[in-house]
Amino acid sequence: MPAPFESIPPRDDASGLVNVIIDTPRGSRNKFKFDERLGCFRLSRILPLGHSFPYDFGSIPGTRADDGDALDVLVLIDEPTFPGCLMTVRLVGVLVARQTEKGETIQNDRLVAVPQTPANNATIQELDELGSERLAQIEHFFVAYNLAQGRRFQPIDRTGPERAEALLDTAIAKHRSTHPH
Repeated sequence: MPAPFESIPPRDDASGLVNVIIDTPRGSRNKFKFDERLGCFRLSRILPLGHSFPYDFGSIPGTRADDGDALDVLVLIDEPTFPGCLMTVRLVGVLVARQTEKGETIQNDRLVAVPQTPANNATIQELDELGSERLAQIEHFFVAYNLAQGRRFQPIDRTGPERAEALLDTAIAKHRSTHPH
């Protein structure tokens, strides 16, 4: 039996938009993660009081990031969805960052996207349309979130959708090389 979500492509065939499976909804202190072995969502951690996800957080099926997991995406949505929700999104940019844990530093960029459906067009096209204060708040969330887990998260740049698309293409190729059909 194929694993859930394994048959979902990284892109929606009809629209060309990116598919994202939400694991943690906006406003949640509970961080969920999909357990591929068991085929269900598992509570990964509970964030400290005062911390919650500023937007829905999920991953792109059919991708592999440098950390071995599917590529992570923060989806700028006004109302929370739910773990396991399939959403089509438009990538608007990347928060370029380095993460240090136990003395080892890796590149750990965060893709940022906006939802888009046949009835709801994306109103934001580029990351810089969010404004510097909102972007600083999002970066602060990732800094604090990682600090609470004993990691250092250092934002170093903000780039547009072209960089996000390039990272997606690389992650799709990496997944295909480790999961040939």
